[in-house]
Amino acid sequence: MNSGTRALWPLAALAALHAGPAQAEWLSRAVDGIMGTRIFVELWAEPKAQAQGEQAIDAVMDEMRHIDESMSVYKPTSEVSQVNALAAQRPVKISPELFQLLTTALEYSRITEGAFDITYASVGYMYDFRERKRPTEQQIQSALPAVNFRHVLLDAASSTVRFSQSGVRIDLGGIAKGYAVDRGIEILLARGYTHALVNAGGDSRVIGDRFGKPWIIGIRHPDHADQVITRLPLSNTAFSTSGDYERYFDEGGVRYHHIIDPHTGHSASKVRSATVIAPTATRTDGLSKTAFVLGPQAALRIYNSLPDVDAVLVTPDGHVLYTKGLEPAKSAAPASGKQAVNDGAH
Repeated sequence: MNSGTRALWPLAALAALHAGPAQAEWLSRAVDGIMGTRIFVELWAEPKAQAQGEQAIDAVMDEMRHIDESMSVYKPTSEVSQVNALAAQRPVKISPELFQLLTTALEYSRITEGAFDITYASVGYMYDFRERKRPTEQQIQSALPAVNFRHVLLDAASSTVRFSQSGVRIDLGGIAKGYAVDRGIEILLARGYTHALVNAGGDSRVIGDRFGKPWIIGIRHPDHADQVITRLPLSNTAFSTSGDYERYFDEGGVRYHHIIDPHTGHSASKVRSATVIAPTATRTDGLSKTAFVLGPQAALRIYNSLPDVDAVLVTPDGHVLYTKGLEPAKSAAPASGKQAVNDGAH
C-alpha cells in the first residue's frame, strides 16, 4: 500500500461523501495518504459521547496505518516486502494476520478461476502509471511464468509461506484495503457503534442505516466523474468498485491501467467498471476484478453462483449489467438518504 504522493495503491477515493443536513451526533473524518488513498469514517455518537466517538475514529485510523505498514509493497520494511525478498529461497514465517489474508486471497483465486491472483505483481511491478511506463512484450513473456497463485505455498503448521519458483512477487493491493475496512468496522462494532461507514478508496462498508433512510451508493459513469449511472439503497453491507479510469495512461489508442490480467500480463479490459456488493469489504474487494479478466458473462455466472454476492457491471460499449438479485433495482433509487458516489478503481 502506497502513501504520500505516489499513485493510489489499489483504488481511487470516492468522488464524494457529502453528509446530509448538519447534525451534531454524526462525527466524520477524512485522512489522506494512508494506504495511498483517502480514508473516510463516519459514525453516529450520542450527544454526550463525542469524545469517545473521536477516539473510536482514531482507533480506526491507527489500524489502517498498521495494515499499511505491514502490507505495502512500497515499504521495504513491510512484512509483504520481506516475503517477496525471501520466499523464493526459503519458507518465511509470517504473522497470523498475513497468513489468514493470504489464505483468503488464494480462496478467491479459486472462486474466480484465477482471475484474482496476487502473483500478478510478478509482472505488475514493471508498470508505473504515474510515469507512463510499461514493460515490453519480451519482459512480460519472461516474467509471466511466475504469475500463478499456485506458486504461493502456505504451511499452517509452521505459519510460513514460500514461493515454488524464483521471480514470484505478491501484491495485496486487490484485497488489503477491503480487509482494512472490515477491521475498521470490527473496531467500531466492538465499541458499540451501530450506525457507521468506513471507506478506503473504492472499498466501503456500512453498519446500520441512517435511522430509517438507507445509505445510497451512486455508481459513477466510467467516462464522466460527475454522472451517476445507477443508485442502490444499502444497509449493513459492503461494496467495492473497480474501474479502468483512475490509475491509467493512454498510449497509441490503448488504455493501460492497473488491473492486470494474470493470464496475459496486460491490462484487463473486458469491462469498464465492476461494483460488487457482499457482507464484507474483503470479499467485495477480492471479487471485483473478476469481470475485467473473465468478461461480463463469465463473471455474472460466478457472482450469481455465490448467494451472498451481487454486482453491477459496465461493459466497454456502455451497457449496464446486473446480477439476478439486483435486476429489480435497475431504476434509480430515491434520492433521499446518504449518498456515496463509488468511483474507486482497484
